[in-house]
Amino acid sequence: MASRDGGQLLAGGANPASNEAVPLVIASILPTYGSTGVHTHIWQLRGYLDGQGISSTLLTSFSWGGLLTRALFAVRLILVRVSGGASVFWYRHWHEFILRMALRRHLARLGDCVIYAQGPLEARAALRARFGRHQRVVMVVHYKVSQADEWANTSHSTIKRNGRVFRWIRRMERDTIPQTDGVVYVSQWARSAVQSWLPEAAAVRSAVIGNFVALMPAQPGSGPMADLVTIGGFDTVKNHRFLLEVLAEAKRLGRSVSLDMFGDGPLRGELTSLRRSLRLDELVRFRGFRPDVRDYLTGYRAYVHASYSETSSLAIMEAMAAGLPVVVPNIGPMPELCTDGIEGRFWPLDDPAKAAAILLELLDDDAALRAAADASSKRFRRDFDAKVVGPRLYAFLMASHSSGELHSMRR
Repeated sequence: MASRDGGQLLAGGANPASNEAVPLVIASILPTYGSTGVHTHIWQLRGYLDGQGISSTLLTSFSWGGLLTRALFAVRLILVRVSGGASVFWYRHWHEFILRMALRRHLARLGDCVIYAQGPLEARAALRARFGRHQRVVMVVHYKVSQADEWANTSHSTIKRNGRVFRWIRRMERDTIPQTDGVVYVSQWARSAVQSWLPEAAAVRSAVIGNFVALMPAQPGSGPMADLVTIGGFDTVKNHRFLLEVLAEAKRLGRSVSLDMFGDGPLRGELTSLRRSLRLDELVRFRGFRPDVRDYLTGYRAYVHASYSETSSLAIMEAMAAGLPVVVPNIGPMPELCTDGIEGRFWPLDDPAKAAAILLELLDDDAALRAAADASSKRFRRDFDAKVVGPRLYAFLMASHSSGELHSMRR
């Protein structure tokens, strides 16, 4: 792909003749360590950069303020019992404020740089903290449609859809995103979802650069292995209930298919009760959250996923890195991650009996399983390996600092 000044772009979009590396600052309202996809995205990027000898700085809403920060955040624990909307407002306001203070202090010591904001709130903090356009702000879209929708769609639904706080978040995103110097979308679906309600975002220089993980050496499975494995927080949107219903349907057909579930969350108790009522106690194990879950994937027969909604899925990428066939719903960005009949199978989320039939058909065909496993490994190395995607993301970020005319990047 050629840039408008005639130079030849690298895989990520940087023109080495005109773009020198500048300091990269990663901004997030989340604590440094955690189990979210955003945490994984940050640490996979930093791991790739470290491997290339490229330094980066991570600033969070816990990088400034000390005890004051913790006191302000603790107030939300009281507010959430009184008003979900007020607690969300408090959370967002003070996380942004403290991140902005941390950025302001750090950016004062820098000249040219790129701030990689992990969402609209981080982007606004960076835009307000920077000392000029020489400090570029690039935002990544990890969410679905809008962060307002994220808050409204959680299992505890802390804000009302189209309510006051919902509209406040949407206004902030409408004001902020067009001011950024670049936007990274982790899937084509995410870009379409954002631009469907915020067409102004289309005018911002952008690229679709998927999530990625580093390929790790194959590890032997730990302990007795189940047939299937899944990874994800126990929340409504992850739809673990469906997985149990599928196994119950398989059992009704006389087939005992076992499943290991890695993760934890607010629905742990409900899922435990459902497991008991469906008489799946001997088939389903709750393995809890493990930061080293990738070490446990080798040895399963297939990875299963039932989420209602995704922007991308690092869990599926990790499964493919381990060479597992995948059985997933045909929703959102899933067709960008795998192809039905190639790396695995698509199954319907509204028909557990049909889903069980699809799953059993795959499990009963050893040749198809081996072919899907091989295809998963190949797809991972082509599309999701940090060695392939990391350079594209870093080059796009560095190209954001080009003094020439900004242009739209398309995958």
